[in-house]
Amino acid sequence: MTRVRCTFVPPYLLERVAGAGGGSPASRTLLVDDLLRGRRTAGGADAVVAEEDRAWVVHTAGNGEDLPGVVVRRAGDPATGDPAVNEAGAGVSGALALLGEVYERDSYDDAGAPVVVTVHYGRDYANAFWDGAQLVFGDGDGEVFDRFTKAVDVLGHELAHAVTEHSAGLEYHAQPGALNESFSDVFAACLKQRLRAQTAAEADWLVGEGIFLPSVQARALRDMAAPGTAYDDPRLGRDPQPAHLDDYVTGPADNGGVHVNSGIPNRAFVLAARAIGGTSWDGAGRVWYAALTSRAVGPTTDFAGFAAATVAAAGAHADVVHAAWEEVGVVPAYGGAVPAGPVSAAAGGGTVRVRRSGGFAGLVSEAALDLDADDPDGEVRTLLGRCDLRAVAPGKPAPDRFVYEVATPDQHAVLHEGALTGDLRRLVTLVLERGRPGTSA
Repeated sequence: MTRVRCTFVPPYLLERVAGAGGGSPASRTLLVDDLLRGRRTAGGADAVVAEEDRAWVVHTAGNGEDLPGVVVRRAGDPATGDPAVNEAGAGVSGALALLGEVYERDSYDDAGAPVVVTVHYGRDYANAFWDGAQLVFGDGDGEVFDRFTKAVDVLGHELAHAVTEHSAGLEYHAQPGALNESFSDVFAACLKQRLRAQTAAEADWLVGEGIFLPSVQARALRDMAAPGTAYDDPRLGRDPQPAHLDDYVTGPADNGGVHVNSGIPNRAFVLAARAIGGTSWDGAGRVWYAALTSRAVGPTTDFAGFAAATVAAAGAHADVVHAAWEEVGVVPAYGGAVPAGPVSAAAGGGTVRVRRSGGFAGLVSEAALDLDADDPDGEVRTLLGRCDLRAVAPGKPAPDRFVYEVATPDQHAVLHEGALTGDLRRLVTLVLERGRPGTSA
């Protein structure tokens, strides 16, 4: 089984925050994510070992980058004096209880795998991710993001990527990728609402509430009930999620807009949950989980195919589930995946342009660097001489990981994080830090 790394903050959001350049915390987070991808490709994630007799174990990286770190708490141990450790422990306990007690699933792999968690990862690391073997959480950058254990739905979202990986295996691109992201939000919402003892009618349907610092003009990272309204901030821009298929976003950024277009199936779930009534986890949540784990859903399933699977799993609620999908413009069992749009043109003249998208927050950062004016030491020019973009395999999309578009006067490539060599990682970092910020989309 191919393991993928899924981060909570979409790359396009981190890129927007990092747009000012200058070695900001967001820029460092993006660079760390790139390095991690290379480490995972080398097989580092497979080295994580959990204690088989424990449902979960929490480690601390001590703000370093060695995983999994030092064990600080195991299932059954008392709380510590570290809020991040306690939040992680409470979150994973609640998530495993939801899987087992409601969906009769034995951990994320349905085979009782212990959940390995690491907190205090990296310095100013503004992200959280599932790397195919464990959950990892940063403490935030102190500028935009607070610690990522603070919102329990962050943990629920990342653990749900593991569930999807071990069931439908939805590809992380275009509509299948948006469904992958959406199911993680669905599970995250069900977890938060169950811990709060809220009904679908009472819930706020916010994902990532609390991860932004008070100075940021944001209610949360996403609003499942009203996609496109979660934040509007000078640094972040405006929440780009569409609420209807008519506004589906195409293009190569963010693996075909997986973090943006997930707003469409997210809203369908909210509509279905409210129409079915009661609690989300016991109502629409059961329907969505049954669809995800059915034979009707596989790696390339699109919105229409998944909608049809939920209608088939809804039983007496089939009509209201069908109506929920139609309200967001998706007709169950009809239509195919929306193809990705054309990539933007290569930069002209003596410039190099880099556009980074994806990641848990889904932000986009873009910068153009003039080789004559912005590269005084010639390092970017030297790196370009060593990097033949035409010879680099693009790599495979993975949940919550970054996507890079690199354009030079005579080359253009779209590359996934795991495909970046050391030279390419240095190249894109220099352009984003030294270059002149572009327009985010």
